[in-house]
Amino acid sequence: MKVSHLPNYLDMTSTQLSRLPVSNPVRSFWNADPKKFDDYQSTSILPSVADVVIIGSGLSGVATAHYLLKDNPHCPSVVLLEARQICSGATGRNGGHVKPDTYSDIPKFAKLLGIEAASELADFEASHVHAIKELVETEKIDCDFHMTRALDVYLDADHANEVEATYKSLEKLEVLNLHDVAVTSGKDAERVSDYETHEIHHANKIHHTKISGVKNAKLCVSYTAAHLWPSKLVHQLLDRLVHQSLSLQAHTPVLSVDPSQDKNYPWVVRSPRGEIRAKNVVHATNAYASSILSEYKNAITPVRGICSHIESPLGAETPHLINTYGIRFDRVNNDYLIPRADGSIIVGGARQAFWKQKDRWFDNVKDDGIIEETEAYFRDYMQRHFRGWEKSKMKTKKIWSGILGYSSDFMPHVGEVPGKNGQYIIAGFTGYGMPKILLCANSLADMIKTEVPFEKTGLPKAFKSTKERNESKKNIMKDSYSSLWRNDAKL
Repeated sequence: MKVSHLPNYLDMTSTQLSRLPVSNPVRSFWNADPKKFDDYQSTSILPSVADVVIIGSGLSGVATAHYLLKDNPHCPSVVLLEARQICSGATGRNGGHVKPDTYSDIPKFAKLLGIEAASELADFEASHVHAIKELVETEKIDCDFHMTRALDVYLDADHANEVEATYKSLEKLEVLNLHDVAVTSGKDAERVSDYETHEIHHANKIHHTKISGVKNAKLCVSYTAAHLWPSKLVHQLLDRLVHQSLSLQAHTPVLSVDPSQDKNYPWVVRSPRGEIRAKNVVHATNAYASSILSEYKNAITPVRGICSHIESPLGAETPHLINTYGIRFDRVNNDYLIPRADGSIIVGGARQAFWKQKDRWFDNVKDDGIIEETEAYFRDYMQRHFRGWEKSKMKTKKIWSGILGYSSDFMPHVGEVPGKNGQYIIAGFTGYGMPKILLCANSLADMIKTEVPFEKTGLPKAFKSTKERNESKKNIMKDSYSSLWRNDAKL
């Protein structure tokens, strides 16, 4: 059934309100049109008990439900709770990328974890492109999934030289798998990111259109990636799960998870709509993890991001991009974009417009509005940065915000919540969830179904959620951005 009314947030305390998702987020391009499960509630009254309660309806929560119920002869009762509309969080507000980091973060993670662990992380992310492809094809999901190449284009000469030198040093390390990465520099980088004329057949007409590239490129690094419509992936998975046995409950914010007196169901999940006693609880809440699990307050910080949809009245007759892009303006500032089949573009980032003001994005859950300066930032974006787009008439159609969960050590938290047997977490993906979540969810489901320990799942060791990580006084993520908040920051 569909919900007849939204919960009364006025009945909640101010503390609870400040730690929950805001109730009226700006709609993203992906969620602009109504979907079947937006406000869906499987039952008017919550189930009293469940084998597994999952909190969060983004890809983390829905993929975990998928793997819990998939090919399971002892199918558990699973309830999935969402504070707002279904998939209204980070998954439904991102840039549509499935973009692994197969080279750029290796030096940073090598210093933190060792070169073998850094290599393991890169391989893990790279495997997700094909894992999502397999899921989409196996489940016959129509979510605009496209395999492609990602192009990271560096515009600052010093930064480009530094990245190229680092890459050459990485090539000498036998432990790394860089066979899919291609690096082009100097004048050749300009040539690679230049444009050429292709014939495109559209509406029974042949258009000679230009495949364009980034202006003033100093270095171009390419590798296999993909892009998709993220909320379509989630909603279509849910369609199968709800028909199977999943109890889906939108507009059901969780206020707390407390010990129960029932030994068979040791946890009680409390919401304004009632309580559910559960054997297991999965916190798939990403940026909002600490609203329920206070021990993650310093480990996972909500960060506000901005994304946009840009289109032209020329539609498919605009210049055509065949790759996704990361535009690296310097060591701090970068944007990301994907092309859409209809000729429009999704562009996100815009750090230069607002990141100098810490309170506007760091430890901020306000996705109920946009940041005004980003309107000017995205104006004529394609015309300014891409060859062949000067006469494209591209205009910003929509801008939205989204809340990302940034981990203090850049690693997601996956596995059992320390000291709380039967509670699990999959959160803190630091803006790079799409090339990590699916296989994390698969392993987490195995931990719940078979009680396999984290160490036997095959997940990168650094992902394990531990008491030591939660209690650490170090916050290397926060430290890495501290220069942005100084008056002399390069912005």
